[in-house]
Amino acid sequence: MILYRLLLSLVAPAILARLLWQRLRGRAAPGDLTERLGASGHGPADLWLHGASNGELASVRGLAAALVAARPGLRLRVTANTATARAMVAGWGLPGVSAALAPLDLRWVLARFLSRTRPGLLVVVENEFWPNRLTACAARGIPVAVVGARMSGSSARGWRRFPGLTRRVLAAIRFLSAQDPGSEARFRALGLPGDRIGPVVNLKAFVAPLVPEDEQARLAPLFPRDRTLLAASTHECEEEAVIAAFARLHAADASWRLILAPRHPRRGDAVAALIGAAGLGHARRSRGAVPGPDMPVLLADTMGEMALWQALAGVAFIGGSLVDRGGHAPFEAAAQDVVILHGPHVANSAAAYAALDAAGGALRVTDADTLAAAVAGLDAAARDRMTQAARAALARLAAPAIGGETAEAALAARLLDLLAAHPPRRA
Repeated sequence: MILYRLLLSLVAPAILARLLWQRLRGRAAPGDLTERLGASGHGPADLWLHGASNGELASVRGLAAALVAARPGLRLRVTANTATARAMVAGWGLPGVSAALAPLDLRWVLARFLSRTRPGLLVVVENEFWPNRLTACAARGIPVAVVGARMSGSSARGWRRFPGLTRRVLAAIRFLSAQDPGSEARFRALGLPGDRIGPVVNLKAFVAPLVPEDEQARLAPLFPRDRTLLAASTHECEEEAVIAAFARLHAADASWRLILAPRHPRRGDAVAALIGAAGLGHARRSRGAVPGPDMPVLLADTMGEMALWQALAGVAFIGGSLVDRGGHAPFEAAAQDVVILHGPHVANSAAAYAALDAAGGALRVTDADTLAAAVAGLDAAARDRMTQAARAALARLAAPAIGGETAEAALAARLLDLLAAHPPRRA
């Protein structure tokens, strides 16, 4: 813990300087820096819920709704690491829910945030285990719960290298519900007591994609679904393979379309250069453009529109899987009956991809050649067979009702019990 705080104190000036530079250059809203420094304009909250970004927070919208339904008047503060996720939460329209950027993991920032917000419980989504945040809550008597908890084998090995830090972080956790049995086993092996571990629930399996119907209807004529490939949440060094594979498909049949959605839209210029270098015309979503006859590629360099792209595409390559980034989740694509292709690196959703592959609900690719061949080899019967198999395989991963309640309602009840049983020491 001492080493972590020493390293953080060394990089803190650079972090603060970057935030200030973003504000001065107009790349951040006026209140963003204030929120990052723990002094948002919101008042106290009963419960603090934190998720990294859109995907994590989308997975707990149902849980948030269950919490406010079970306890009318609950004040729920939701924080995120990105402005787009904050905007998404604000758009939920749930009573008592407010959204802000998460405070930095600096002790003086957290002290300010906790003193102003005075939460009775912190609920962390997936793997946002910021040491100062969790231990600061524990020091004030604020219990920490983790839902959809994820721990890969490589992450577990990393935590084992710092046993003192790991003990402090795990000691703060009063309840944990893992998203898969492997993650649960790794938390147990790291030392989390069994009486603090709840049922395995993969919250992403419950996410219902929200598709803007008007925009889907407007764009659908430009994207024939059986000839549209989506490259979803791609990372650096993946786009080259996707573009090369698509170029072959398009050369054989000019009706093919590609929706290329990089994980980080700020990389839009670099991805656009790759598309241009391949001799493919493209339109950029961030500029309001749409593909024309000589533009077979839509560069979807925006945030929060993945459900729309999945509704338009018949086949999707899920990014973060050709490079070693753990692979992004396949649940939303399966829910929209999109054929799923993925690379070899899927540790972040290992159980889901194992179930998909075993059931014939996904295809594994390794490079441009195998990606092009996989897409070209799909006929209508194969698509139907794969999408049905994917839905069935992932449905089996979703936790059944627990004690007569839905999984989300049961989790909400456990969290509210924890909130009631551990009143915080008010600062």
